Amino acid sequence: MIKQLPDGRWLVDIEPVKGIRYRKRFSTKAEARRFEAVRRSQHAQGDWKEKPKDKRRLVELMQRWYDLHGHTLSDGDRRLAILKIHAIEIGNPVARKLNAQQYLLARGKLLKAGKSGKTLNNRLGYIKAVFNTLIQLHDVQFPNPLVGVKPLKLQERPVSYLTKEQVKGFLEHIKATSDNPHLFPIVKICLSTGARWSEAVNLERGHIRNGTVQFVNTKSKRVRTVPISKVLEQELNTHLDHHGRFINCMLSFRKALSSSGIKLPKGQATHVLRHTFASHFVMNGGNILVLQKILGHSTLNMTMRYAHLAPDHLREATELNPLSTLS
Repeated sequence: MIKQLPDGRWLVDIEPVKGIRYRKRFSTKAEARRFEAVRRSQHAQGDWKEKPKDKRRLVELMQRWYDLHGHTLSDGDRRLAILKIHAIEIGNPVARKLNAQQYLLARGKLLKAGKSGKTLNNRLGYIKAVFNTLIQLHDVQFPNPLVGVKPLKLQERPVSYLTKEQVKGFLEHIKATSDNPHLFPIVKICLSTGARWSEAVNLERGHIRNGTVQFVNTKSKRVRTVPISKVLEQELNTHLDHHGRFINCMLSFRKALSSSGIKLPKGQATHVLRHTFASHFVMNGGNILVLQKILGHSTLNMTMRYAHLAPDHLREATELNPLSTLS
């Protein structure tokens, strides 16, 4: 049956086969007739199959993302664990029924409970990426429910770094107190090259030669080569020959940092050595574009957070302000 509604639209109300009914509104009668004809034809030919509704919950969807794509990422396992935790945090709803309002309400509760804004922004980015990937792979047939959800606006925090005196004291402290033979050389690698901790840990004997270190297991998946001194090259090769491959000693690093008396803002301990390299590089007159390549940043914006440390950064502010021109 097709009939015109009081608002001028046309309603299709048909039951081509018993138990399957269609009710849909259209702007024109022609559209309504086409819809009716297509549905009746499909059922008459027997090639119409009603697609079952997607009943997968978020946790199941996260696992599906990992099985199809996430396992190819360098941090795929870690990201999957975070995604599952976040799915449970927001109630693990049926993914198809999730909407922006529901997510925002859940995020508000997490903020009140003490979850940091940066953590929530990271998780929002991850979960959006899951939906986008599964949609592209045609595994999900509904639109991304979080497409309109924006990250929280956060107060930018200054990057923490160690002073020359702190660097010297910290190295001496490690030598004097740590019983982990790998800690000292890994710290020196990070301070000398700006490497991420994981990049330094994954270095092998063949990656250190000709006055350079070559980082192959990087976040961007791109090989990155950084020059080092001949003295450090010799130290690292001697260490690897004697002790074998590096092991991840982040726990030893955190203990040494804590016992050294160095105080850092929450969440900055992991990258403080990388920040220290970058900060001193810029303060000593290093080029910001060169720094981008050394650090392996995909965009210059990521590197620009160190620009304010340059000796001539915004020097015009002291030379061109109204007070400076009075005399």
